[in-house]
Amino acid sequence: MTAFPEPPKDEYGIVYLEQTDQELPLKLDPNVRYAYFKTIAKGGKAIVQSCKDLNLSRTVCYKTLKPEFANDPIEQKRFLREARVGALLQHPNTVPMYELGRTAKGHYYFTMKLVHGYTLREILDYRERYDLTQLINVIVQIAHALDYAHSHRVIHRDIKPENILVGPFGEVLLMDWGLAKVWNPDGSSSTDLEKTELPAAGEKTSSITDMEKLQGTISYMSPEQLQREPDIDYRTDIYSLGVVLYEILAGRPPFVADIVDEMIELILHEKPAAPSSLTKVRVPQLLEKVTLQCIAKSKTERIANCGELIRYLEEDWG
Repeated sequence: MTAFPEPPKDEYGIVYLEQTDQELPLKLDPNVRYAYFKTIAKGGKAIVQSCKDLNLSRTVCYKTLKPEFANDPIEQKRFLREARVGALLQHPNTVPMYELGRTAKGHYYFTMKLVHGYTLREILDYRERYDLTQLINVIVQIAHALDYAHSHRVIHRDIKPENILVGPFGEVLLMDWGLAKVWNPDGSSSTDLEKTELPAAGEKTSSITDMEKLQGTISYMSPEQLQREPDIDYRTDIYSLGVVLYEILAGRPPFVADIVDEMIELILHEKPAAPSSLTKVRVPQLLEKVTLQCIAKSKTERIANCGELIRYLEEDWG
């Protein structure tokens, strides 16, 4: 059994007295609190950087909207929701949020814990190196995070391997709450913030990179999410987590296509093959049954909740 990969040792700095005992200035300027920025990733609408928090002498993760979206009212609201949902859901399997603020130009930013690790996508690229027990433990921990979120009436709506981070010290973190669905006390919600952006109808992939983007966008979405049903609930997250579980067992998602319309048609109407029929590796019967139940097209036929899913995954399925 291979251990999950570790980052270079020098990424975890030794703690020295000069960091812990340095005096704070009498007047703190929030505009010069963060320094030594280094870009980690660029998404479709946001930039993620690492930087030094000079007040606390630690390296943190710093996220902002790209300049072309920084003044977009809808994107600003989504950004605020992502930061505040992440801050309100204080669970061991969610990323701790540190600060929400504005830059000197008035643009939003938030800081959060920087975890040196690998996404589950990166780990699944080397699936043969890892024991099934390790990977199922990752799913269990993410299910705990979702169970906690659902108990607070928050749906993640973007569960996929790219949004699951595995650290070298046992950390398993569910990231990116930018598509989270929440409600007002009267049961209403903001539909403007919850529109799922899909590739254009008939769009065809032209490269491996495009194929991965397509699958990352659609493969993990539930039928009700693709159909933009207004009464979507927490069972959409159970479906998406079930797709991740399926990929762990079978080595690929339940449905694969290179045209958007075809992929959507498969998810909505095609019966998925049993994971055991797609791999030469032995698939435990209980895990296969639970996985197929998670990705049932009708949400009423799925595993009832994440607590029940956790109980199944912690049984003796070996």
